[in-house]
Amino acid sequence: MTLDLAAFAKDKGIKYFMISYTDLFSGQRAKLVPAQAIAAMQEEGAGFAGFATWLDMTPAHPDLFAVPDASSVIQLPWKKEVAWVAADLWMDGKLVAQAPRNVLKKLVKSAEAEGMRVKTGVEAEFFLITADGSKISDEYDTAEKPCYDQQAVMRRYDVIAEICDYMLELGWGAYQNDHEDANGQFEMNWEFDDALKTADKHSFFKFMVKSIAEKHGLRATFMPKPFKGLTGNGCHCHISVWSNDGKTNVFADREAEFGLSAQGKQFLGGIMKHASSLAAITNPTVNSYKRINAPRTTSGATWSPNTVTWTGNNRTHMVRVPGPGRFELRLPDGAVNPYLLQSIIIAAGLDGIRNKADPGPHHDIDMYAEGHLVKDAPRLPLNLLDALRAYDEDEGLKEAIGSEFSAAYLKLKHQEWNSYCSHFTQWERDSTLDI
Repeated sequence: MTLDLAAFAKDKGIKYFMISYTDLFSGQRAKLVPAQAIAAMQEEGAGFAGFATWLDMTPAHPDLFAVPDASSVIQLPWKKEVAWVAADLWMDGKLVAQAPRNVLKKLVKSAEAEGMRVKTGVEAEFFLITADGSKISDEYDTAEKPCYDQQAVMRRYDVIAEICDYMLELGWGAYQNDHEDANGQFEMNWEFDDALKTADKHSFFKFMVKSIAEKHGLRATFMPKPFKGLTGNGCHCHISVWSNDGKTNVFADREAEFGLSAQGKQFLGGIMKHASSLAAITNPTVNSYKRINAPRTTSGATWSPNTVTWTGNNRTHMVRVPGPGRFELRLPDGAVNPYLLQSIIIAAGLDGIRNKADPGPHHDIDMYAEGHLVKDAPRLPLNLLDALRAYDEDEGLKEAIGSEFSAAYLKLKHQEWNSYCSHFTQWERDSTLDI
């Protein structure tokens, strides 16, 4: 039964709803709707001009309607008179095929039709920086190896604890928080869930972290590589597939190598097969390729892959299998669209299962020190343009995730790349002025 948002507002003391959607470039867009008007909005949606956000639309397109999905509603723990609700985009009475949340919902249904319920968890890393974005916010956070630094995490206790308290209040199953491998960097973990629920939580988490950081006079950034020489922001994703009733992990087979079933290996095979194409989605910005193709950092390691390899419990590869019944994709970064991340994983994995894809041999070596010994592993794209070209050539993956979405995404991302190439940089002056 669909939740009545008007009744929810009356019960919870909600004055306003944020009807929110995420565009193709991960921009979070919303309209603030008074509770008195939410009943009509729940039926018809809030109106937007699609061209005004990062969607492949023109000013001549008709109204874009964001219809709230009441099952996703969250009362803001830090401002309880406001509720956030994720929305599905409609135009002319039809779902908008390029809209990221619509893309994911379609793929979730495809998986369910084949008896599979994809569950995932994300590790969304972020930096707490000064309000102007120029440097990390903690002047004393200077250790060469700052990961898990207890003094540094306690200096930001007010921010981290407030966010964690809210996740606990929301019932997300928050279970650990730490200072990460870069100075000024943090990670907060909550329990895995169905792919759509994880995407909604991921989207809300980014909004919440930024909001609480601003409340404390700071700024939070999920930018893949905000500081030269420091480890970048990853968004590792843990993946398992269950039966439709959610009771049986079909990836789990304790008798198999790494505890990963044949079906799990086929799903992994799809990820490996499409890895270079995946990067266009999992690493969606120019800056993304400063993270996955970076020289070693001040801590001694980037913790990011640059080669298409998999392994057991070894963090130097693109995919690791840390325990039975699941694997971790370490390719995505902080700029990834929460809905497209889940979509591309499901699309690639389903293709792997349908075609019984072989993930190839696993490698147990330290890829940072001995990667040169692996001769046949493809390299990941060196830049966004290479990734877009790989994605454009991958007809099967484009079709699996949606041809209309793929066309829109490629069009806008190529425009972004062209804008980057036309930007005049100080590096050009430094390198060319005296030639």
